[in-house]
Amino acid sequence: LPPQFSGLLGTVYRRGNLSFTRDGNSLLSPVGNRISLFDLKNNKCETLPLATRLNIVCVGLSPDGSLAILIDEEGAALLVSLIGKCVIHQFYFHKPVHSVSFSPDGKKFVVTKDNLAYLYHAPGKKREFNAFVLDKTYYGPYDETTCIDWTDDSKCFAVGSKDMSTWVFGAERWANLIYYSLGGHKDVIVACFFEENSLDLYTISQDAALCVWQCDTELDGLKPMPPKDAAKEKKAAEDDEELLEEPKGEEIHGKADPSEQETRNKVKYSRVAKYFFNKEGDFNNLTAAAYHKKTHLLVTGFASGVFHLHELPDFNLIHSLSISDQRIASISINCTGDWIAFGCSGLGQLLVWEWQSESYVLKQQGHFNSMVSLAYSPDGQYIVTGGEDGKVKVWNTSSSFCFVTFTEHNSGVTAVTFTSTGYVVLSASLDGTVRAFDLHRYRNFRTFTSPRPSQFSCLAVDSSGEIVAAGSQDSFEIFIWSMQSGRLLDVLAGHEGPISSLSFNPMKCVLASASWDKTVKLWDMLDSWRTKETLIMNSDVLVVAFRPDGKELAVAALNGQITFWDHENAVQTGSIEGRHDLQMGRKELDKITAKQAAKGKSFTTLCYSADGQSILAGGLSKFVCIYNVKEQILMKKFEISCNYSLDAMEEYLDRRKMTEFGSMALIDEGGGGDEGVAIPLPGVKRGDMSYRHFKPEIRVTCVRFCPTGRSWATTTTEGLLLYSLDSGLIFDPFELDIDVTPSNIHKTLGQKEYTMAIVMAFKLNEKKLIQEVVEAVPSSEVDVVCSSLPDLYVEKLLEFLASAFETSCHLEFYLIWAHKLLMLHGQKLKTRSVKLLPVIQFLQKSIQRHFEDVSKLCEWNIYNIKYALAISQQRGMKRPAEETPGDEEEVDSDSDYLM
Repeated sequence: LPPQFSGLLGTVYRRGNLSFTRDGNSLLSPVGNRISLFDLKNNKCETLPLATRLNIVCVGLSPDGSLAILIDEEGAALLVSLIGKCVIHQFYFHKPVHSVSFSPDGKKFVVTKDNLAYLYHAPGKKREFNAFVLDKTYYGPYDETTCIDWTDDSKCFAVGSKDMSTWVFGAERWANLIYYSLGGHKDVIVACFFEENSLDLYTISQDAALCVWQCDTELDGLKPMPPKDAAKEKKAAEDDEELLEEPKGEEIHGKADPSEQETRNKVKYSRVAKYFFNKEGDFNNLTAAAYHKKTHLLVTGFASGVFHLHELPDFNLIHSLSISDQRIASISINCTGDWIAFGCSGLGQLLVWEWQSESYVLKQQGHFNSMVSLAYSPDGQYIVTGGEDGKVKVWNTSSSFCFVTFTEHNSGVTAVTFTSTGYVVLSASLDGTVRAFDLHRYRNFRTFTSPRPSQFSCLAVDSSGEIVAAGSQDSFEIFIWSMQSGRLLDVLAGHEGPISSLSFNPMKCVLASASWDKTVKLWDMLDSWRTKETLIMNSDVLVVAFRPDGKELAVAALNGQITFWDHENAVQTGSIEGRHDLQMGRKELDKITAKQAAKGKSFTTLCYSADGQSILAGGLSKFVCIYNVKEQILMKKFEISCNYSLDAMEEYLDRRKMTEFGSMALIDEGGGGDEGVAIPLPGVKRGDMSYRHFKPEIRVTCVRFCPTGRSWATTTTEGLLLYSLDSGLIFDPFELDIDVTPSNIHKTLGQKEYTMAIVMAFKLNEKKLIQEVVEAVPSSEVDVVCSSLPDLYVEKLLEFLASAFETSCHLEFYLIWAHKLLMLHGQKLKTRSVKLLPVIQFLQKSIQRHFEDVSKLCEWNIYNIKYALAISQQRGMKRPAEETPGDEEEVDSDSDYLM
């Protein structure tokens, strides 16, 4: 069964608005054309298995937290169920949308595009033919609309505009409030907020000014329109609709300067105060704002990365902090008002700040530029990535969070790897250093350099973790160091072109090196680094990889071929012509077609699967191909992205974008839009005119298979993508016959035939049923069941235990199962060790994670017991000496058992 997309790491925020869920414990963050859900209580991150066609610009979350509307750059919307994590409805708004907001009662939602506001009926709980029904269209602002806010009872909403005005509209037809226009600002309106249970309004503009507006009417004072007038207007609207091709709903036309007769007996606003944020003149433009109505807390973010907390309506500054040196693009406050989320699109930062304790709840940042390489730890628990920004980041695969970033490199990182222990990360860089990082103390404990400065393009470490090799792209040499002493052991010369890839044989002391000189050289470590063999290729070699059992070598060359070699006898055993499978896209400014461009393209990264039967390959395209090595056929192509905001996604260019003077993509709109730039030039009012907009090109830079065999990962332009077998409900029976049914399994279990019940449950292969049967076995019977279990099902049970450890709370019970299985069947399993290695590593990963958690708890308990004893002895309440060691042994026994 093919792996399913399971997560996006390495990128936490791109652009768009952040939204807290209803309980305030989770945060929705748009990441390119996907959406990530950060569970802040349980410290986990999940990327929903759906995607829009272009980058997401705005997200609207329903008040009950069950629905979300995702709108992309061109105005295409997805209605998404956050419960089922699936797309319910698709809708196209035809033009870019600036903001979307549900009413507090969840019955309506407002969308702003161009200078209009559209009020739609919100999708209900029942199935509907059309989920988006237009109710009213509001006219008023002269320029584009920017923001929306609702009153608490959903009677009215306010819309801010780029024409420096704010408009208050009635969601229903009120006799004394149809529309109201507010001025008073000298720049674009960034945000507007209603006071709690009131029509009083705050408006904030980009030049850091805040206006406080007081209304002479309460919400209860809004009068419904007389039925006669309402009927007349409705009929007029229906007549207009018949003349139009598309329904626009009821239309409400606002006027900026209504006549005196029109304003008689209507709601009136008066400005009671105007405040300025940048009195000291040390801030740039105000870029984002959020207001918590219950606590009267206003949070404002600036282009310089500074944010302010004020208490309204008195405008008292609570505190001011700088969280970044980049523009704050989005701010959101959770329902309790304790946590504030900030998104900085420039660096891809996502921060959640608890303002009362002045501490971070979440602080994540992806790689600033694209990721170049990745590596799994031996147990599959961690992934290390290296980027062009010179940073090395380590990610936890279960929580999807980065827990340490190393910034010692001064230039782009080209290769990263783990040693066999899993506690040391090595990275090679273009700054001429190879660095070793310790994951216990999080420090750079070794720095390897060459006698003459060299730019390192590839890296390898042997299975013992003792010998480190790095290839140079400018001196054509391979440098060998000792991890123990940090000394340079040897310099291997012989290649006549840049070294493109290095790989150590996992089973023998042999290093394979690939070069642009069309050769792969095999070096013997034990025989004074002599060249053992030279394999001649037809084209420049880009990457080499050994099979996990070390008996086969895969080589990818510039001509698009993947060749397989028996390196012991220097014989080619097979080849795959993979160029056509790459299926290149055509870039916007390409002069030649994608088909012609593909002739010069090839695979740039290779990786064997954990069992060695398949090989993953990726390159400068949106596809990752998986081939069967024995049959030499393409098994599956994974499309890693459907985001058309990236370049080289389409095979054919849109002819509508082509003119007689060339592609429309050549016309650069520059950086004079909303965002401007961080450093304006002297005399330039709208940002740096030399700033250019560009589209990143889709590419796969590295693929790696997890040692547990359950997932694989790839670094791409979009970030670090994970594909896993563990996601999704799939019915996959094994040796199923007519008598194997859930009722028969329960019957067998009732008769206490545990071994038979387990075998039947595995035949049906339903995880819930297997769990029920295994947990029904008494712990005293585990020994007997394990000894009578057929060999074929031992492997399946071990795999089940490994996955059960990740979610179950029955830790000791499952440890007994694992212990008995390995003790009774250890010798037989050892004969199939190569095939079973991924399963054993999966089990080790699960147990290791629990061991780390429990050992920390045990150490804390031991410390507390010792502390309590010391206090009691000081007070003269000495306990008998013989009781003390017993307690400590008891606490220690838990962690020993996990070992």
